[in-house]
Amino acid sequence: MTATPAEVTDAVYADAAKHFSEAQLVELAATAAMENYRARLNRAFLVEAQGFYKPGGGTA
Repeated sequence: MTATPAEVTDAVYADAAKHFSEAQLVELAATAAMENYRARLNRAFLVEAQGFYKPGGGTA
């Protein structure tokens, strides 16, 4: 879904539908679309990472 143009084949949808309800698929697609939008907006405005993510750091 994050490719341009966004295309999901019938086979991919059928496989996903085995694991998720229709409502869950809608939410999953909406979340992917929102994250894609946000990433493109950040790139357009040269927004850089703030360094909050620390791989392997865990939480206290």
